[in-house]
Amino acid sequence: MEETRRARKKRQTRELLVRTAFRLFKEQGYEQTTIAQISAEADIATKTFFNYFSGKEDVVFTDAERYYELTLSVIEGRRPGERMGDLLLRTCELSLSAGYLAEGPMAGDRELTDVYRNLLATVPSVQAKGLHVLFDLQRRIADAFVAAFPDEIDWMTALAAVGAMTGSVGALGLVSMEMGQSDEELLATMRRAIDLVMRGLGTL
Repeated sequence: MEETRRARKKRQTRELLVRTAFRLFKEQGYEQTTIAQISAEADIATKTFFNYFSGKEDVVFTDAERYYELTLSVIEGRRPGERMGDLLLRTCELSLSAGYLAEGPMAGDRELTDVYRNLLATVPSVQAKGLHVLFDLQRRIADAFVAAFPDEIDWMTALAAVGAMTGSVGALGLVSMEMGQSDEELLATMRRAIDLVMRGLGTL
């Protein structure tokens, strides 16, 4: 469906806010950057900022919803006879191949991606927000798996499987960032986590 003018303008404003915020995070530090400064640099009213984000932490995780939508599209496209473990593997492989930041305001921008990684690795408030975002995604993805496997799995089983996969991948990914590993090393580390978890999910 073609993007409307209004939707395009909202997307562009959102992307402007994200890029402006990340530039300021790099130049003067995350904690030192205020929402008022981000708004002023983006040439918008501070109240307009809150039409898009509830705080600075939400700017950092602007792509979380896109990740959920990608994952949901895979789950809803379950193949005939496909087991949960195999479907979960496909969702993880898609997220790695598509790249968490492959689209959107930071797409193709090595500098902004590096800022994002540094925030995840070094800023406690961002790490706390990341855990909240991850847990919310885990619950929503578990809901989608239950809907895709009616009468086959219960919600607790789905959440345990999703939590095992996303938790291990996320934990190793964060450590990889802290170690300053390259993109290739990061992907290899996350795929290693997937392989280890899949051995334990072989019965699903």
